[in-house]
Amino acid sequence: MLNKHPRLKKYLVRAALAGLALSVVGLLVFVLWWGVFLCSDETCPSIDQFAEYKPAEPARLYAADGRFIGEIGLERRSVVTLDQIPAHVVDAFVITEDKRFYQHRGVDYVRVFGAVIANIKAGGLSEGFSTITMQLARNIFPAQLPSRNRATSALNNIVRKFREAKVARRIEARFPKERILELYLNQIALGAGAYGVEAASQRYFGRPVSEITVAEGAMLAALPKAPSRYNPRRFPDRAIQRRNTILELMRREGALSDADASIAKAYPLRLNRSARGAGDPAPYFVEWVRTELERRFGPQVYESGLRVLTTLDLDMQGAAERAVERQMRNIEAGQWGDYTQTTYEEYLARAAAGDAAGSGNNSPYLQASFIALDPRTGAVRALIGGRDFDDSKFNRATQALRQPGSTFKPIVYATAIRSGRTPAYFIDDEPIEVPQLDGTVWSPNNYDLKFEGRVTLRRALMHSRNLPAIRLAMEIGEGSIAEMAKNFGITTRVPPYPSIALGSADVYPLEMVAAYSTFANLGWRTAPNPILRVETLDGRKLYEAEPERIQVLSREEAWVMVDMLKDVIKSGSGIRVRMEGFTHPAGGKTGTTNDYTDVWFVGFTADLVAGVWIGFDQPKEIMGNAQGGRLAAPAWAGFMREVYERKPTPPDWPRPPGVLAIPIDPATGLRAGLGCISDSVRTEYFIAGTEPLQECPRSMIFR
Repeated sequence: MLNKHPRLKKYLVRAALAGLALSVVGLLVFVLWWGVFLCSDETCPSIDQFAEYKPAEPARLYAADGRFIGEIGLERRSVVTLDQIPAHVVDAFVITEDKRFYQHRGVDYVRVFGAVIANIKAGGLSEGFSTITMQLARNIFPAQLPSRNRATSALNNIVRKFREAKVARRIEARFPKERILELYLNQIALGAGAYGVEAASQRYFGRPVSEITVAEGAMLAALPKAPSRYNPRRFPDRAIQRRNTILELMRREGALSDADASIAKAYPLRLNRSARGAGDPAPYFVEWVRTELERRFGPQVYESGLRVLTTLDLDMQGAAERAVERQMRNIEAGQWGDYTQTTYEEYLARAAAGDAAGSGNNSPYLQASFIALDPRTGAVRALIGGRDFDDSKFNRATQALRQPGSTFKPIVYATAIRSGRTPAYFIDDEPIEVPQLDGTVWSPNNYDLKFEGRVTLRRALMHSRNLPAIRLAMEIGEGSIAEMAKNFGITTRVPPYPSIALGSADVYPLEMVAAYSTFANLGWRTAPNPILRVETLDGRKLYEAEPERIQVLSREEAWVMVDMLKDVIKSGSGIRVRMEGFTHPAGGKTGTTNDYTDVWFVGFTADLVAGVWIGFDQPKEIMGNAQGGRLAAPAWAGFMREVYERKPTPPDWPRPPGVLAIPIDPATGLRAGLGCISDSVRTEYFIAGTEPLQECPRSMIFR
């Protein structure tokens, strides 16, 4: 045919030669591009980086007794060696992801050809040809080898693939298959925040990867394709179907016998009941530890596998959660009065129906914070920052600023004792008007709207009388009280106004509770701390806590304050503590703010300080006649009662030699002499040098 058309033949020959020449030139250009320009130093990682690479491991947190708490990291990962991974797990991943892994040198050209044909038929990029080595290169160097992006052009995605291939060939030329496979199985993302087969095995099955079954190994191998789509917790049927597909592939490739494959396909999906993350203990405490670690160590906290021994006592944490939530539900159920606000259960129901989103730091339901610490060391033993961490990660123990109400009054009275005043010092409980800078007059009142006339400091504190506290603050100077608050560890601004006597200045609950360590320690305040020790993976110590102690009061001054605060619980505003069954030596103070928006109880024994706050994120009335003694104190008492069922009884505070016990006439504050006839004579305590010298003029002592 062509012989009859010589011109056509000549044209076709020339065209073929030109095409061949262009192909040769194109091939030469591609080779030059592949070898020189495709991967420059800026666009492709150095293989030396690969040699030095170690998978990032999260910091692991442990309770004070060594029990595991949780992890902190961008990726949850536990690195294992290849010989710790069962052969059936390795087979499942290799057969699923790259069945010619042991035959190719980084690029599977058979698979490449198949992908090209499939993509031509599909008219686009429908199938990839990534090998395990190419996936590993992309996972280790995501900045230089980013994942496929549908928003970019097909050409850019093709270039990305060629870069992966070139890096993969470089890796395989230098490193053995075993090293590549080990890194891959520790690096791969397997959903639910788990990276690597060990972390995924623990998360899904609650066991190390060395102990999982053939079916469970295939389940892990099902996840790389689409971790969210095949998540066995969310989509169990879909996950089982994908697992069984992989088991069938393993049977076809000879990795499983027919019988073993059939048994594995019938194996039920048995997942770990509690996935780490959803049920982590003390999530607000863990988040606080994370911020402290980041402040001290920077980004390495998320990647270098630090071992962190915290101060947390898991038993105390459980007791705190039970006591607080029980009291919160009792409040919402109307046990303490009519409750008309949104309950937590109502909010959850709305959220389930799609009518409520995460509330952040503006929760519509009643919230609480709780802190318990060892006053001797500052070690925080329990911490609650809210009722639902998944709904609101705002930490009301460490981040919220709230008015402390009358829990601030002990700082006022401690300032008075430091000034030389005594528990028997008289102060007026009468109406008062305080001129304000704006020309108005502030006319505060007592909680019960009653007045008792002249009262002692002891009685005023015991019954939380407002007007005596205001007068006392004005007597000793608001500036002195503000300075004393700093010494007690309050870092927020305490303005020198008379209202601070009622706790009008905002404080962090953690600082307010820690301030009471001053009383428990008889004068020494200890800074709160959540971390005992931090070590590297190889056991090198990076940090070890030492108690930060500051003397705020003398031993004698502190003991007198403790004795007064013991009366608060014995027969004052905190008597609910005794009514709830906690009878050990303890002191404490109630707190209630204006309009019943916040209720508090902060109390202490010689070896434990704890505090409860209850209220709303956006201040509003909890209920009519809300009081710290009724709403917060029961939670505190419930916690302490449970804790001391396991702990030895706390000791009482021994009276220092410098504190004198003197019988006095409460009506006059004078020493009760032999002629005193008062039937209310009582023993009062005085720091030596402040005791009354004059005797009352009456005639007989009755005690």
